[in-house]
Amino acid sequence: MIDYIIIVVYLILVASIGIISGGKQKTINDYFLGSKNVPWWVVCFSIVAAETSTLTFISIPGLAYLTNMNFLQVTIGYLLGRIIVAYLFLPAYVDGNLKTAYSFLETRFGTKVRKFASVVFLFTRTAADGVRLFATAIPLKLMLNIEYPYAILIIVLITLIYTYTGGMKGVIWVDALQFFIYIIGAVISIVFLINIIPENFTSILVKANEAQKFSVFNFGFEDGFLNFFKQPYTLISGLIGGAFLSMASHGTDQLVVQRLLATKTLKESQKAVIGSGIIIIFQFALFLFVGVLLFVYYGKLDIKSDEIFSLFIIKVLPSGISGIIIAGLFAAALSTLAGSISSLSSSTMIDLYLPLRKKSIDDKTQLKISRMFTIMWAILLVFSALFFMNSSKAVVELALSIASFTYGGLLGTFLLGIFIKKANQKDALIAFPISIILMIIVIFSQQVAWTWFTLVGVLITILVGFISSHLTTKKV
Repeated sequence: MIDYIIIVVYLILVASIGIISGGKQKTINDYFLGSKNVPWWVVCFSIVAAETSTLTFISIPGLAYLTNMNFLQVTIGYLLGRIIVAYLFLPAYVDGNLKTAYSFLETRFGTKVRKFASVVFLFTRTAADGVRLFATAIPLKLMLNIEYPYAILIIVLITLIYTYTGGMKGVIWVDALQFFIYIIGAVISIVFLINIIPENFTSILVKANEAQKFSVFNFGFEDGFLNFFKQPYTLISGLIGGAFLSMASHGTDQLVVQRLLATKTLKESQKAVIGSGIIIIFQFALFLFVGVLLFVYYGKLDIKSDEIFSLFIIKVLPSGISGIIIAGLFAAALSTLAGSISSLSSSTMIDLYLPLRKKSIDDKTQLKISRMFTIMWAILLVFSALFFMNSSKAVVELALSIASFTYGGLLGTFLLGIFIKKANQKDALIAFPISIILMIIVIFSQQVAWTWFTLVGVLITILVGFISSHLTTKKV
């Protein structure tokens, strides 16, 4: 009962803060961009919370429990990618006074490329966040002993309340709060595990080290050249793959770009995105360490890696403590889900709906339609989560694989527009779809690990676009 009270009070508090901090919106600029006056440090924490989701809370500890801390190599790549985004992408967005990530593509190529990129984003985000939503439902199902569909609906309804009413500004402020909530949850888990494991702290570290749980760097050359690219967590794949994945997610994905466009100036946007890269390394290290301690506590169990931390929270933690941890889990989940719903509705409204309308509509009507899109995407995310319920793959890898599937083509199209001056709309519309088609072959061939997907997609897009631009005559 104590756990239930903590969680219910927390969820009510979150919804209330989201509604109040969002203020009153009069235009879609207020609703989707927070009137462009949100402090950079709030946006920074919001970005981390939005990309973290339940995958970090549940699946990353499970990954360390099953293997080691090699995943940290990817997070270093994440930081490198964000630095590139700060100085390559953000100036183009801010100088052009753009409202979505895909407005740049219209400016550079034309409306068809913008619409195509937006549609790709909508499908990818719905699939990837459907996986994240399902991951959130795992501990709620175990705690309440209910079926997955009911657990998913509860989470979506809470998120929808403050996303619908508070808009992007409400989402960002709630995300910043929730970042600290789930970090506190992780720290409490670590302290509790250290205290209940019979060995002293030094013995814990020795036992984990003997099992090679603290292995961070893996060069991956011992199994030959071909097998090197099948390994997801090597130093090179982590740095390069992580950098390109971060460039795509933080430079071309509306989920993050929408937050960066809510700051006052370019400099503040740059500080927010680079700061998030520094924080994310420490955050992943924290959650991986939870997984290491779970291994020392449990040993090897015949259980899915995604369920090990949930099992510990529900079965081992005392009442009250488990309520705080589960509140932290919901904090991670709601932050991503709210951002996803807002970014999906903003892209639908600004990139697709408004350009298709021949007659202009007033601000009040635009805001009303935007909120209808918010409800629509919340419902579609529920169906997406239900679709991925029976997947046997670790949810963190499943979600990142889905994202990488189209991120390469998306990022490649942006880079094509920046670096290949001769490329036009026709070249982009040839390169982007070909990249997606070839990535289907790459993914299903299982010859390349998911960390390489974005880079492969980028190279295909730029190469095809470059060749196309030299084979066709550019129209004036």
